[in-house]
Amino acid sequence: MTRLFVDTNVILDLLAAREPFVEEAQILFSMSARQEVELITSALSIANTAYILNRQLDGKTTRTLIRKFRSLVQIAPLDQSIIDQAIQDDAFSDLEDAFQYYMALNLPADAIITRNLRDFRPSELPVMTARQWIDISSLSSK
Repeated sequence: MTRLFVDTNVILDLLAAREPFVEEAQILFSMSARQEVELITSALSIANTAYILNRQLDGKTTRTLIRKFRSLVQIAPLDQSIIDQAIQDDAFSDLEDAFQYYMALNLPADAIITRNLRDFRPSELPVMTARQWIDISSLSSK
């Protein structure tokens, strides 16, 4: 089964219903619910998502959203090895993106799904939006 690493912005598109990206996020996560793809995110993304949602919603609602969302993804740990790899890689201008990249690379994931394509330019893994993945997967299933 294809393993996709999902960046924080795609999770927020789903949980915060961010237009115009919520529909493609819903499709992607529905594919996971139907076990058509394995979605993985990082412990860092879960923490960042909770922090951002807590600024918009009450704590109870945030916790409920994260609890329901949790069944759709596997969680990759952010450990010392990942941090060490990321801080040594000057190709990534955004250190948080480097953390995400090295988690995806070490899994290994088949691709990274994000809306932040530009900051993942140094990636050796394919990087695409949820819409791009949906389009590719629908072509390959025909």
